[in-house]
Amino acid sequence: MSSSSLSSSGLSDGSRPTRAAEILDRPFSLGSLQVRNRIAMAPMTREFSPGGVPGADVAEYYARRAAGGVGLIITEGTYVGHASAGTSDRVPRFHGADALAGWSEVVRRVHEEGGRIVPQLWHVGMARAEGAPPVPEAPRVGPSGVDLTGAEGGHAMTRADLDEVIAAFAQAAAAAERTGFDGIELHGAHGYLIDQFLWSGTNRRTDAYGGDPLARTRFAAEIVAACRAVVSPDFPVILRISQWKMNHFDARLAATPEELDALLAPLSEAGVDAFHCSTRRYWLPEFEGADLNLAGWVKKLSGKPGITVGSVGLDNVFTDAFRGERGEVAGIDRLLDRLERDEFDLVAVGRALLGDPEWAAKILTGRTAELVPFDAGQLAVLR
Repeated sequence: MSSSSLSSSGLSDGSRPTRAAEILDRPFSLGSLQVRNRIAMAPMTREFSPGGVPGADVAEYYARRAAGGVGLIITEGTYVGHASAGTSDRVPRFHGADALAGWSEVVRRVHEEGGRIVPQLWHVGMARAEGAPPVPEAPRVGPSGVDLTGAEGGHAMTRADLDEVIAAFAQAAAAAERTGFDGIELHGAHGYLIDQFLWSGTNRRTDAYGGDPLARTRFAAEIVAACRAVVSPDFPVILRISQWKMNHFDARLAATPEELDALLAPLSEAGVDAFHCSTRRYWLPEFEGADLNLAGWVKKLSGKPGITVGSVGLDNVFTDAFRGERGEVAGIDRLLDRLERDEFDLVAVGRALLGDPEWAAKILTGRTAELVPFDAGQLAVLR
């Protein structure tokens, strides 16, 4: 399907738009980023880039989703140019002429299909395995050398380490604009490096980067500011955040709206244009006393656009799916209700788009009976 196969109403035959089309198939602008609808592809690690270089199959994978109606592609996490950033030599990197040339082709193909695309820039921090590629001799680094379980054994980052990582993110941001991307997303969620500074469970520092919640935002804010400084003023900087961490689903950065507001303010001031708020189930309220989910609260408190994500279009969470439990297609009426009242601005779809590259087009045109559900076996191929 080419980008011209769908009209602006999500239909090609002139019939009445579906409710999904009326609500989802509206354009959205964020600085220079002009998105044709409210559907985004969520970042999902795939490990199909040998040597860290995305090839023609990766370009086709993303282009297929753009051709299938997705407005904004957020790529899988890509390693910034720091030796300790990654833990696999099959995850794409965002540095080096060979990798950037591969990404340039991805961008070309997605744009050709009418989509827009931003790379997710990533440093895993203490989630790195000892001796793992792509740089086996690189140490595990984090704010305090402590992993998500509280175990020590990593390298507590020095001032020089912080400067190196901040510079690596900024270099990647500049490369993204130079390569033709439409913005960037910084991975500040799920217990990876930026999130390790935000969360008290992994940040035990007693200097200016640790202690109270404001101090714990300093590293993230400096990364945001460094990226903002090297790109055009209207080039969007998105930050992905989450309360939960991998295998620590009850972890929380903020227990109240007031605590969340204190976290968001310095990040917004540093230059975040939108927040991508990762939850396991988008329909659950984040705090007692209100129905707003995390993206809704973030938009309300910060005034910045919000992207919601979490089991969109499926009836189970990703942990169930990866244990081999097949998720069935679920309706999105609750999602449409929330988007219609402007609780958030964009909807990121993950596993449902792995199961069916044409999920967006089928939703917009009311062909829900044709949707192909996700199952974990689909992770073995890039299609």
